Amino acid sequence: MATLRLGDDAPDFTAATTEGELSFLEWKGDSWAVLFSHPADFTPVCTTELGRVAALREEWAKRNTKVIAVSVDALEDHVAWKPDIEAVGGTPVDYPIIADPDHTVAALYDMIHPGAGDTSPVRSVFVIDPAGKVRLTITYPKTAGRNFDEVLRALDSLQVTDSGPFSTPADWQPGERIIVAPTLSTDEARARFSDVEEVRPYLRFVREPASA
Repeated sequence: MATLRLGDDAPDFTAATTEGELSFLEWKGDSWAVLFSHPADFTPVCTTELGRVAALREEWAKRNTKVIAVSVDALEDHVAWKPDIEAVGGTPVDYPIIADPDHTVAALYDMIHPGAGDTSPVRSVFVIDPAGKVRLTITYPKTAGRNFDEVLRALDSLQVTDSGPFSTPADWQPGERIIVAPTLSTDEARARFSDVEEVRPYLRFVREPASA
């Protein structure tokens, strides 16, 4: 399978999970989704990561986003490991963990990088929009735990920039000013938005629309 690119259709699959068998795109429905891989069960970094994702349940819900994890371990291993994640993270794990022992999902999403060690997945993240398109990918090595606050920030950026002719600047945080796309002139921007700040003719800032 070739590496997925931004804008590609997210591959569908059916798999056993800790929440029962599911068809990915049917489960996702019209929500956003974050699909993330972890190398193996009963490992230290993964335990902290899956706990952190569980602790952010309200943040995912605010963004109409479902989360789902995957590794190449068996379902019984996921079930046995889940209490450890909950004990360490201090919160229930109420999202599915996919069992992928035959590497079907890992192959579809190109999660196994032979040059990065063994045949376990690296730490991949895929953000998929309501239309089923891949909108963001992040890949971490197995030794580096992910920053899920950054995944949330990037998700916020995708959602606000889908709301109009906008983009977000470096280090942007929700509630901060956003950039008007270069496809609009400054005069057009001022006709559509209030309080347009022109730093350069091609760099104009506005307040984030209330409906975004």
